[in-house]
Amino acid sequence: QVQLVESGGGLVQPGGSLRLSCAASGIRFSINTMAWYRQAPGKQRELVAWMTTAGVRNYADSVKGRFTISRDNAKGTVYLQMNSLKPEDTAVYYCNKFPTYMADSWGQGTQVTVSS
Repeated sequence: QVQLVESGGGLVQPGGSLRLSCAASGIRFSINTMAWYRQAPGKQRELVAWMTTAGVRNYADSVKGRFTISRDNAKGTVYLQMNSLKPEDTAVYYCNKFPTYMADSWGQGTQVTVSS
């Protein structure tokens, strides 16, 4: 079955950096566009960044220029380097394929809190 294990979150001050990792198994990682999503308290989950198998990266406007997505197909891992973090980046971050469907599984996510 599909397993998505996110890690690397934590508490960081505004302007700080974090690097998230997501180890995926049970999916054909190398043929899927992979993405990072986030869900802030009281809000719907939103798409943050995605990377195609050809290496094309796309970002939500809110994180463009600050976040960088990357992937290691050999390891089945996707990363999110987050710089210049803002309080509004506070959320639980998840990785998954892009797009996702109702039946798709999700991991437990990793909490990112940006606060002084």
